[in-house]
Amino acid sequence: MTAEQAAEAAPISAQAVEEALLAFLAERIKTSVAVDQDLFGSGLVSSMFAMQLVVHLEEAYDIAIIGPELKLDNFRTVQAMTALVLRLSAARDG
Repeated sequence: MTAEQAAEAAPISAQAVEEALLAFLAERIKTSVAVDQDLFGSGLVSSMFAMQLVVHLEEAYDIAIIGPELKLDNFRTVQAMTALVLRLSAARDG
């Protein structure tokens, strides 16, 4: 097993997801945010950006965000997105 395969097999941590999301957001919106900051309420991101978040999370974590998971509250904060990723990853992995 390669290191890459081992990393893929290892469960992802909340801290790793949060750090990756904070870096992604900082790059895209050109400012740093707190993990509990309401991204939409603060005006930092738009509902159109939410679709970019969906695509990013699906590709980065090999998850499918569909149906009831597509509600805005799942993308409102870094904490909410982290919980979504962990929940969907756990469901995928059985």
